[in-house]
Amino acid sequence: MEAIETHIARIQSKLNELLKKYTALQKLSAQQQTTIHTLTEEKELADKKIKSLEEQHYILKSAAGQLNNADKKAFEQTINKYIKEIDHCITLLSE
Repeated sequence: MEAIETHIARIQSKLNELLKKYTALQKLSAQQQTTIHTLTEEKELADKKIKSLEEQHYILKSAAGQLNNADKKAFEQTINKYIKEIDHCITLLSE
C-alpha cells in the first residue's frame, strides 16, 4: 500500500511540474505573439516609409532631369496608378 502511495505522489509531482512548464510555455507563447504583432506593425510602417522615400527620390530625380529609361518607366507606372485611383474615387463620388 505504501508503494502505491509513493507512486501516486511521484505521479502527482510530475504532473505539477508539467503544469508549471505548460503555464510557462503559455506565457512565453503570448509574449512571442505580442512581439510578432509589434514587429509586423513596425515592418509595415518601415515598408510604407521606404515606398514614400523612393517616390520622393523619383520625384527629385525627375525634377532634376536625371531619370534613366528604367526609372522613367517606373515613375510613369506609379503616376498612372495614382491617376487610376483618383479616377476611381471620382467615379465613386459622382454616383
